[in-house]
Amino acid sequence: MMRSNSVASFVLVSFAAALPAQATFHAEAGKKLLPADVAVERVAGGYRFLEGPVWRADKQELVFSDIPANQWLVWSASAGGCKPWKASEGANGNTLDLQGLVVSCQHGARNIVRHKADGGMEVVVDAFDGKPLNSPNDVVVRSDGTIWFTDPTYGLGERERQQPGNFVYRYDPAQKRATVVQRDFEMPNGLCFSPDQQTLYVADSGKPDRIGVFPVRGDGTLGAATMWLSGGADGIRCDAQGNLWTTARDGVRCYSPEGEHLLTLALAEKPANLAFGGAKLDQLFVTARTTLYRVQLAVAGAGATPAKPAEGGGGGGGGGVKAGGKAK
Repeated sequence: MMRSNSVASFVLVSFAAALPAQATFHAEAGKKLLPADVAVERVAGGYRFLEGPVWRADKQELVFSDIPANQWLVWSASAGGCKPWKASEGANGNTLDLQGLVVSCQHGARNIVRHKADGGMEVVVDAFDGKPLNSPNDVVVRSDGTIWFTDPTYGLGERERQQPGNFVYRYDPAQKRATVVQRDFEMPNGLCFSPDQQTLYVADSGKPDRIGVFPVRGDGTLGAATMWLSGGADGIRCDAQGNLWTTARDGVRCYSPEGEHLLTLALAEKPANLAFGGAKLDQLFVTARTTLYRVQLAVAGAGATPAKPAEGGGGGGGGGVKAGGKAK
């Protein structure tokens, strides 16, 4: 594929002023993912540390977390912007289950919770092998209803760690049972499935600073990594084409399904997490420390509701980074 190191300058729109931003294209294919007049818009700010955005298509609103403020927030264009949603115990990552209910990680409470339709909240899982989890960080729900989450120690503080490591878990609500699916991470962080659900991406924000690409087997276990993408990430999401969008130290990065670094979009603050939203799922919402940003894309997200896995439940790497591809 033809490569380019060209840099295009765009406008960062805030409430008060326009600030410069840059999109660096590392491959020609990256230019097709952003509109020619792309802008990075500041839609809400003044927070402490924003994380975990998830789009609720039925309500056309974004739910996200302010971790140190112990608060969930909600943003909606029709409702006039951002407002508090609920008090939390150090909420971090959020996702949707198959019923469209928000499922959240809480650092402080060391658990995964589900927000019920009646406004209440229930604990889904808070322990493994009879011992408290570390501090659940990010979460995703597969189309079979299983809940996959990462459990580093970032939110543990001075509390004693009771798990022997920082693992990636799969929780089966039907059996009410959690299993470890990956142990080889220093600080497992963001995670997401490819559009066909056959590949799981997991970011390691520790010293390895990389993203693992794992085939999902039919029994719900993971095969050996087919690739490790360099550069690291915090939050990660796939678009409808199978490209992987990540929040890295130098901005929002995008990789092709083959592992090619397509583009990097710089922001005024270091990004933490991201989610696709808007009526067509073609807007990228990015939580970046104190600010929520929005970017109009030329590609849509993989969708708010997980797609049904291919018959047989997995084993392949379709839709994910292919073994033997190159990571930049």
